[in-house]
Amino acid sequence: MSIFNIGNFQAPSRLCARTVLISRLLPGAAFPLLVAATPVFAQQRTLDPVVVSPPKPQSATHAGGEPQGVPRRAQRTARNPTAKPAPLPPSDAAPTPLNGNAVAASASRLGLTVHETPAAVDVVTQPAMREQGYRTTTETAQGAVGVLAGDAAGAPGGFSMRGFSFGDVTTLYNGIWIGPQSITSRVMETANLEQVEFVHGPSSIMSGLAAIGGSVNYVSRQPVTGPVRNELDTSIDTLGTYRTHFGSGGSTTLPGLDYRFDVSSSKINSFVDGDYQQLNSVAGQLNYRVSDAFKVFGAVDYKRDDGHAYWGTPLVTTAFAGAFATHGVVTGNALNIFNAASASDTSAVFGPVTVDSRTTRTNYNVADNSTGAHELWLRGGFEWNINDDVTLKNQAYEYGARRHWYDSETYAFNTGTSLIDRDRFFVTHKQQVVGDNTDLVWNSSFFGIENRLAGQLQVSRNDIQFAQEGNPNTFPADSVTVLDPDPGLYGVPQPNIRNSRLDNIAVSIEDRLKITPMLALIGGIRAEDLTLSRDGVNFDGTIPAGQPFSKTWTPVSYRAATTFEPVKGLMFYGMYATAFDPAAAGIFSVTPGTSLELTSARIYETGVKAISPDKRAEFTFSAYDIERRNVYVQITNAVASLAGAVHTRGIEIAGALRPVDNLKLWGNVAFTEARYADFDFFSGNTPSNVAPVIINAGASWRFDNWRWPVEIGGSVRHVGQRFLYEDDRTVMLPYTTADLFAFVDVPGRDLPWQGVDRMRLAFRVRNVTNALYAQWSDPGYPDQVYLGAPRTFELSASAKW
Repeated sequence: MSIFNIGNFQAPSRLCARTVLISRLLPGAAFPLLVAATPVFAQQRTLDPVVVSPPKPQSATHAGGEPQGVPRRAQRTARNPTAKPAPLPPSDAAPTPLNGNAVAASASRLGLTVHETPAAVDVVTQPAMREQGYRTTTETAQGAVGVLAGDAAGAPGGFSMRGFSFGDVTTLYNGIWIGPQSITSRVMETANLEQVEFVHGPSSIMSGLAAIGGSVNYVSRQPVTGPVRNELDTSIDTLGTYRTHFGSGGSTTLPGLDYRFDVSSSKINSFVDGDYQQLNSVAGQLNYRVSDAFKVFGAVDYKRDDGHAYWGTPLVTTAFAGAFATHGVVTGNALNIFNAASASDTSAVFGPVTVDSRTTRTNYNVADNSTGAHELWLRGGFEWNINDDVTLKNQAYEYGARRHWYDSETYAFNTGTSLIDRDRFFVTHKQQVVGDNTDLVWNSSFFGIENRLAGQLQVSRNDIQFAQEGNPNTFPADSVTVLDPDPGLYGVPQPNIRNSRLDNIAVSIEDRLKITPMLALIGGIRAEDLTLSRDGVNFDGTIPAGQPFSKTWTPVSYRAATTFEPVKGLMFYGMYATAFDPAAAGIFSVTPGTSLELTSARIYETGVKAISPDKRAEFTFSAYDIERRNVYVQITNAVASLAGAVHTRGIEIAGALRPVDNLKLWGNVAFTEARYADFDFFSGNTPSNVAPVIINAGASWRFDNWRWPVEIGGSVRHVGQRFLYEDDRTVMLPYTTADLFAFVDVPGRDLPWQGVDRMRLAFRVRNVTNALYAQWSDPGYPDQVYLGAPRTFELSASAKW
């Protein structure tokens, strides 16, 4: 075992050195059983092929725009020497209950549907987001198999998948990586998204760094060819959250020119005093067909968020809380972050712990706390069908962001004084990413056997500057009372400056060889050249230890798989894949004082996917085993240790059924076992935010024969116990929540506005039982937990014309 000091380890996120997210620590591995189904039955809109469709086979029709097209299984003998890959299905192909016919470009560049992809993939579409009420990208996790999510104040939009969380689950934007999730993600609206793709397990061949637990890809809404269609949405709930969105898209009067435009403004209000996020965004894209074979596109997306932050509710002793101690939220003991000298320092452990019911709405942040970001995406490119078998695509992009956090972040209960000890920390980001992706897809025949090959060349430069608090000389900075705390003010910031540049060149190749109509071999390889350069200066003018420096890595990742479809609609698969990431922290936090090595991760997975011939029933099953080695984990506020390995094993099952037109049923269950191995401190422990079981289920019934059709439904979600921190001392207890909803669709004939096709009025109740529960934790802050929202009521209206 190796231990190193991280006192100079500068976490580039808003977290200070002592609060490095355990998002980098690899969560686990043992014997999990995860399952979840995406509750989607509404018609799915396909995206415009300008950006992402695969090559057009002979006589093919584009499905329209998911990052790849949607090829059908060949309906011919594989030994026919003139055989070509099967054509794409029409754009109005009926959706399946679990979106098995959707294409997730983040899972494969071969244009395979989810059903054909040899991996566990969930696609949460815009119709599902509307039906289930997913307002932010964090909430879409409820529509995926075995996925947890939370909005930690310093790293919002974080996910836990297959035993790994935060920065070990990559987030992508239209397939583009801009940095670790724990640094770059924000609270994000779903109104401007076409779909969210969840790819489970290590997948560096597709997304490069950090895809250990999986990846999450946000796909923007894109133009479609046809009449102009408009939509307007608005909602408000009892917490004061409101949302508005206007969208429009279709073909212009200029032949070949299609557009999509979306604008939204929302205020996401919390149940915690003073905690809110104001979200505004404007997005647009133009697609122009120069000819049948050549298309170009240009897109712009601007987002801004501003607000105040909630960093969690502090744990206190049951003796202090007395009659106000809550039950069913947390149990066990806790480690005081200010006093811990080592992972085994029992003098810093206090308990038994609870959440005081008088503090569930209390915000312990300073009065002048602030968080916000400005983000601008510019994208453009072309798609060229060189001939019937070869398609060349290119996408150039530029992304710029400015982010900031000014907070008191740590709230540690002091058993000696019965006060809450607090810190001070701020960080700002200035980031610019430029890059270019070039894709080539080639349909061919190999000794009469159908073959499809996809290659990609990625080139990018990622510059980011961090200014962060450099002079927190005393801890705690101050102390406040548990009840009715005086928030106080931040004080005078004294910034350290850290500059990082990551240059990346990556080449990847995927291939599918259809040996017979039933059997296919799928494989791929990705080679990268990553060069990180860092320098900086401290608040007092000194140069940080170990800087400036540069480091180059040349990792290679693989995927090998097979699919077998003995009966149409019944697909068996097996898969092996690898992934990599810096061992000690996110890529922008690496310094010579930590570790310059990469971790290695591998997965074995097998499963079966089934779709009924009438497309009314769908089922998926997967079992996996993941191992990640060379893992560093933070064990105190100043020391990290080589954990050796993390092992996770699990099973995921999902099913959905529409037995009659009016009834929808869906459900899933996921079991996960995750463990540290070969680690003196936490060996055998389960990483934080990993639930051994997650169960989701839902149903709805539509009364179509009424003058105004009505649909009623609901869903239930159960999450097993999780641990707040890697020492497993503090248990976040299991919880179960339920939501109910009702829609009324008013046809245009009964509306006073000309041209409106339909208006939908909806009523939704979230957390019907008003359960009090611990939803999420940031393991860099082992003194506090994030509570889930109480029961809320929501009214919404939407119109289309």
